Amino acid sequence: MESGGALAGLHRNPTFHHLLRPPRTAVNNLLSSSSSTYKRHFSPLPLKFQKQSHFASYSYNCSINDGSAFQVAYSASATQSLANIDWDNLGFGVMPTDYMYSMKCSQDGNFSKGELQRFGNIELSPASGILNYGQGLFEGLKAYKRHDGNILLFRPEENALRMKMGAERICMPSPSVEQFVEAVKATVLANERWIPPPGKGSLYIRPLLMGSGAILGVAPAPEYTFLIYVSPVGNYFKEGMAPINLVIETEMHRATPGGTGGVKTIGNYAAVLKAQSAAKAKGYSDVLYLDSVNKRYLEEVSSCNVFIVKGNLIATPAIKGTILPGITRKSIIDVALSQGFQVEERQVSVDELLDADEVFCTGTAVVVSPVGSITHLGKRVSYGSDGVGRVSKQLYSTLTSLQMGLATDNMNWTVVLK
Repeated sequence: MESGGALAGLHRNPTFHHLLRPPRTAVNNLLSSSSSTYKRHFSPLPLKFQKQSHFASYSYNCSINDGSAFQVAYSASATQSLANIDWDNLGFGVMPTDYMYSMKCSQDGNFSKGELQRFGNIELSPASGILNYGQGLFEGLKAYKRHDGNILLFRPEENALRMKMGAERICMPSPSVEQFVEAVKATVLANERWIPPPGKGSLYIRPLLMGSGAILGVAPAPEYTFLIYVSPVGNYFKEGMAPINLVIETEMHRATPGGTGGVKTIGNYAAVLKAQSAAKAKGYSDVLYLDSVNKRYLEEVSSCNVFIVKGNLIATPAIKGTILPGITRKSIIDVALSQGFQVEERQVSVDELLDADEVFCTGTAVVVSPVGSITHLGKRVSYGSDGVGRVSKQLYSTLTSLQMGLATDNMNWTVVLK
């Protein structure tokens, strides 16, 4: 949780002070004074929040490896208006916002100072590691606006730890957990006017880590870039909380043992596009993949983990290197256990799936998505009268209440930005 208090004596460093254009449209009038300037300088101060009369000031820093800190101060009217978009009809897509965050790193693992930049295109060498050899990872998390005006992040340190694990697998340095979380906070606060009102959606946060340096031979890149951008989003599936319809893919596979299926590398997602596109062309919502060895055990959906329910038992495929260790998956398991369900992480066969009482998917984008039907080898099996099972609905309600600040967070999962 962020500490309150006055921010004493912000001193401008002429070397690192930059005047950026104020945010677009309505915010131009609100940020017309000198207090609207983004001031960047090195400071050992921690992330702080300050309110003074009609203005709210935010200051936040990202530590770097030499022990200093990179701080960004942001001031805006406390009555700052929301972005002028249709909040009632948000889909899940890219909507350009005001600012993104960027930080560079050499092969020695020392990240340079990070900075907020206007959102826009980036420049890469045609020989960069990300373009030539796919040396890149991404993460996904969300920020929610509470009715009291505070902003909630959900378990951002888990995303930081998962990025570190993935970076080690594909030979990249990664930000520390503190650097990652502070950079996320900075980016969210700089784009606060793009956070949907309570109940209208969330601000999707996309951290990227990529080999941006030029490399011709197959080898780790000489330079890396950590980047964060955000976009306001609604439901991932057009069905929303309504049931989705999946088809089991029997020919193509998402991952193989010994590969990179267990980390969030970019190549994992390119591999699902062909099967997913074919499924959507036939009217399905998405594809459920099987293991590549036995071809009879569940792995995951294109971008979601999968669960089955039978009575009081909830089962989900075990994490064994081919399945992404989802943070929502992990959270749902803990919530289910706390509510008295029996939860098993193990191999789950297609036969068990087709005999389940209900099925649901989990992920950052979808949270919990009930499955209305599964089609396997031309046979369609439906779940429940309306597809939204009791367990799916119960777990969805519990988790989203925590994420949105509607329930007491006894798990200590949320981070509050004031």
